[in-house]
Amino acid sequence: MWVVRRPQELLDALPQHDNQLRDPNSDEPQQPEYAQNAYRSVKPEIFVAVGLCTHLGCSPTYLPDSFGEQVQGVSSGFFCPCHGSKFDMAGRVFQGVPAPLNLVIPPYYYVNDTTVLVGADKEGA
Repeated sequence: MWVVRRPQELLDALPQHDNQLRDPNSDEPQQPEYAQNAYRSVKPEIFVAVGLCTHLGCSPTYLPDSFGEQVQGVSSGFFCPCHGSKFDMAGRVFQGVPAPLNLVIPPYYYVNDTTVLVGADKEGA
């Protein structure tokens, strides 16, 4: 499971590489409806995702400062060392890699400003 704080400059840069992604609009149902947005999250600055590659279930590595070595012009992301799949900071998969789908966004909600409960929707809590 990943819970990552994303700075504003990273959020602003997300749409700049949409043309390199397999499913930039998250049309595949890999997230709850409330996270089917440009950031794939409830709060844009907080990213919550299941840390398993959608190819064969390996655990991608979070590269906060060196993802540009994997995808030129993209500073941060997730790289799966097993077979080379690459995901941006919204968990969207890049084209030309083995992973067929974006990372899974689990159900979750904020209990308060500093606590997130993963695994349940607010309505079901």
